[in-house]
Amino acid sequence: MNLNGAFFALIAFGIFATHDVVIKFLGASFAPAQLVFFSTMFSFPLITLMLMRDKTEGNLRPVHPWWTLLRTACSTINAIAAFYAFSVLPLAQVYAILFATPLLITLLSIPILKEHVGVHRWAAVVVGLIGVLVVLRPGTTEFTLGHMAALTCAFVGATASIIVRKIGREERTVVLMIYPMLSNFVIMGALMTLSYRPMELVEVGGIGTISVLGFLGGLLLIKAYKASEAAVVAPMQYSQIIWATIFGFVLFGEKVDTPTLIGASIIILSGLYIVFREAQGGRSANTPVLRTRSRASSASSFRISPFLRRLK
Repeated sequence: MNLNGAFFALIAFGIFATHDVVIKFLGASFAPAQLVFFSTMFSFPLITLMLMRDKTEGNLRPVHPWWTLLRTACSTINAIAAFYAFSVLPLAQVYAILFATPLLITLLSIPILKEHVGVHRWAAVVVGLIGVLVVLRPGTTEFTLGHMAALTCAFVGATASIIVRKIGREERTVVLMIYPMLSNFVIMGALMTLSYRPMELVEVGGIGTISVLGFLGGLLLIKAYKASEAAVVAPMQYSQIIWATIFGFVLFGEKVDTPTLIGASIIILSGLYIVFREAQGGRSANTPVLRTRSRASSASSFRISPFLRRLK
């Protein structure tokens, strides 16, 4: 088994965790819409350089317009929800909730991909969702807008992933990438006018750093999936909880409480079980979680699946 991919993935997710730390710092001073708008603007040149290498003939009209529209809406909601959640919640708690994304992908694969989910994966989903409840502790702690944002991010991120799995082979890479970016640019630009705050040069540099880190993390994740099997690379996403614990404690004075630790452990084990179950084949015809091959939350980073498919 080639473990080089695991090494590249660990670095990639370390970069993504740093990316989220910068979001948290800036989120204390600026509205999510403003951060998403400028990070999207700075990402345009980087993503465009990659899209220019796409030699597939065609135009920018989607083959599946309604699925593309739904995915664009999900990606837009995902961005602002992720930025807000990282701004107001402890890092480890956000990651614990976002780690439920593979569980939601498994559920959504049933109606969208017509995937057959056996009793083992159903059990993993149920156990994982119990883990989410352990993290949220309904009735004992306040359920805030930040928690709602993190849950929304997990759900719309899972939906966007499933849609890419459904239409990705027929849609051009540029179509899959450009519409969400344009949507973020236009909609967040409009929302930004409601709460815009002037930015100093160092803060503009911080947003530029978000874009660069998201881009570098995506490139390393592509390299990881090219080097090793998905079953080796995918579990590395859970290393982000380690970075979140370290960064949260050192930079923000956050401590991981026992319910978050227990709930995150349950969610991670459930997600790992689904990944390894799909890797073994069996009844999974689509392996939706294993083939997502993108970060659970793509707040400002690009989805790597279309590029991996083109490189094959």
